[in-house]
Amino acid sequence: MNKKKIIYQPPGAFEEHRFEKLHNVIFDSSLSGSRAVAYEIATLIRQKQNEGLPCVLGLATGSSPISVYNQLIKLHKDEGLSFKNVITFNLDEYFGLKPNDINSYHFFMHENLFDHIDIKAENINIPSGNLDRKKIRDYCKAYEKKINQLGGLDFQLLGIGRTGHVGFNEPGSNINSQTRLVTLDHLTRYDAAGAFYGIENVPSKAITMGIKTILSAKRIVLLAWGTNKSKIIQKAVEGNLNPKIPTTYLQEHNNTTLVLDRQSASGLARIKTPWITGNCDWSDPSNLCKAVYWLCKKTDKSILKLTEEDYRQNGMSELLILEGNYYDLNIKMFNRLQNTITGWPGGKPKADDSNRPERALPMKKRCIIFSPHPDDDVISMGGTFDRLVAQGHEVHVAYQTSGNIAVSDEEALKYIEVVSDISEDPSVCDDLKKELLNKDKNTIDSVALRELKGAIRKRESLAATRYIGIPDTQVHFLNLPFYESGKVKKNLPSEKDMNITSQLIKKVKPHQIYAAGDLADPHGTHRICLDILFDSINQLKSESFMKDCWVWLYRGAWQEFEVYEIEMAVPMSPDQVLRKRKAIFCHQSQKDSVMFQGSDDREFWVRAEDRNRLSAKRYRDLGLSDYQAMELFQRYHF
Repeated sequence: MNKKKIIYQPPGAFEEHRFEKLHNVIFDSSLSGSRAVAYEIATLIRQKQNEGLPCVLGLATGSSPISVYNQLIKLHKDEGLSFKNVITFNLDEYFGLKPNDINSYHFFMHENLFDHIDIKAENINIPSGNLDRKKIRDYCKAYEKKINQLGGLDFQLLGIGRTGHVGFNEPGSNINSQTRLVTLDHLTRYDAAGAFYGIENVPSKAITMGIKTILSAKRIVLLAWGTNKSKIIQKAVEGNLNPKIPTTYLQEHNNTTLVLDRQSASGLARIKTPWITGNCDWSDPSNLCKAVYWLCKKTDKSILKLTEEDYRQNGMSELLILEGNYYDLNIKMFNRLQNTITGWPGGKPKADDSNRPERALPMKKRCIIFSPHPDDDVISMGGTFDRLVAQGHEVHVAYQTSGNIAVSDEEALKYIEVVSDISEDPSVCDDLKKELLNKDKNTIDSVALRELKGAIRKRESLAATRYIGIPDTQVHFLNLPFYESGKVKKNLPSEKDMNITSQLIKKVKPHQIYAAGDLADPHGTHRICLDILFDSINQLKSESFMKDCWVWLYRGAWQEFEVYEIEMAVPMSPDQVLRKRKAIFCHQSQKDSVMFQGSDDREFWVRAEDRNRLSAKRYRDLGLSDYQAMELFQRYHF
């Protein structure tokens, strides 16, 4: 696929696609998908060059196209791809931002693409967000006219927002809309709140190309990565034309492809419920588990109450033929789920471990909990962390990043003023205080201020690990360099990040590694930290100690594993839930007012408790024991 154009097949060309109204191609990763798209764009540019014609590209911003732009830069540097004949038109821009604002799309495009290629400055077109309101209408008309005079867009690259918007065409946008000033949806502004250090700083309006403008492009490719896009992708691909989901308008275009990774495609019927498409591979154990647990939810029954009629009425007759007696299948699935539950996450000593998620031996294990930020360990697996320590295992915690960007200026000022109050020289922090009191909201923090904010996160982490009961010598602050950009957008990970990670693993020689297995955003800190860890593990897998090392993935505050994905479930008593809550409370700078809240305004400790309680309820609803709470894990087989 990397060496070809993405082939277009009409929706419904194959039986398993019969629910789909938009053509889509699923890749193993966002990187492989991005390479294919970048190669298609490069092929188009070269074709136009050979014909002596300009290549008119419509470009998008956001996290989705970053890897495509990185690949285009690589093609420019390594293969001499020239952009001198390329004319670009960006989809949108926040209204009210100057081009040099770090959150403007002018800044984004130059930082992520234009500054690294040989495109002519006069060929770059990005809507201006810094206009007199009286001139907006004429400006938008001129933007449209310029596109039309060039014969329209040869290729339009799109992302998709969780509201289903393309560009900033929010729910309710008309199919005949053109470039205009729009009001942003509340969810769209919430999703951007992290970059702006709070939703109150996110512009409420933007200038965007319209739906009609986008649909006039000769070729459209939409990118979607990560689990947080799976719900809206399912609605866009399988739903009817709906003004409330503007992406469905792409169904009216005859040359559109959605390029997805496995996570963003996970809500599609052929992936999530392949038995209803009539093309299910029942030899895949995950489909078997997925189908039975789905059937329980659909019929509102526990596993052992499912009947033969339930299977037959829901497209699973073939499964009964293959498995035989329906009740034997129920027992098989019940036992499979029952065997994931353990109060001994490090393995139960002197016990038969053939049906347990973890090994009995060695009885005392060395464990490393990798935490992307300095609180993910206790938020995501605080109960399991506590139990591992209580059961005598040697537990190390590795905080992969400093987390400094998540400390608010107000919180930092509080610490500065405390130091000033008790210091013999009250002026010791004057420079930092002056910076905080005078800085613009979008200014990058100085190194000194980032170090202060990192120190706040470090001391909070040590308070939590001391409460759980491990010595400071087993707490490691890796401060991976990729994170230290001072901005929400991080640096690209490098060999240095991997080497720091590998050195700790070689030093500890763990029997268990726990890591954040969040796959929502390929450019998010959790995902980057996980990829760095996977690279380190692959580098070290030939080491003798790695033969005895198992890797367990946990999920963060925003999502949880599906039941069929779970391989270890650690129940918590009411007392353990309270201990986990107290460990989270040690992270005071992240309490009450969280900078990267997302669309969920609950505090992290509330989210964690609700998620763990609901996990226990899912097990109870399937007919398993009734626990107060559960933390869930999936094993990574390297």
